[in-house]
Amino acid sequence: MAVSLKKPVFYELEIKKSRFLAWVEPVADAEAAKARLAACRSAHPGARHICFVFSVPGTSGMSDDGEPSGTAAKPMVNVLNHKGLVSVMAIVVRYFGGIKLGAGGLSRAYGGAVAKALEQAEYQAVERQWLILIRCPFALESQIRRVCETYQVALLEVQYGQAVSASLQVADSIKTDLVSALQATAPGNSEFIVQVAG
Repeated sequence: MAVSLKKPVFYELEIKKSRFLAWVEPVADAEAAKARLAACRSAHPGARHICFVFSVPGTSGMSDDGEPSGTAAKPMVNVLNHKGLVSVMAIVVRYFGGIKLGAGGLSRAYGGAVAKALEQAEYQAVERQWLILIRCPFALESQIRRVCETYQVALLEVQYGQAVSASLQVADSIKTDLVSALQATAPGNSEFIVQVAG
């Protein structure tokens, strides 16, 4: 099973007068990663480089931000992959100290800062999430909502047209039971559709 972090971790490293500030934190999606990166850029306008990597379901991203290619983001990715982390982002801010570190020194600094930050991390298992699409007559909506409350999931993107359409995001551990409970609210009703989209 994949793992992520329970909360953000931070580590600061100084090598030959260059400061490396490293954050590793859980992120839900690419938008959250981009927002976190923008906040970091605003908080550190004087930094020479702000390198990052993120991996979330369906996409990932990385940048050496002006460091020689392969000397920043790649070592950071390697550390995250070695730990089997998903839904996570690492950012390393470098304040240049005036002494060049060389490609090997940069790789060790960026990868090392992330590895040191992760020494303080608390990990948690990440379950696969499923998207369930629902379409039902208006008369069934309150029953559907009661089933969802029982399983502590919320109806998302509820739309009212000729019928009620909505979606649910549910963990793998409750998917089968929840789908069965939903289908049991109106067995044989052809207007009630429950579809697992993946």
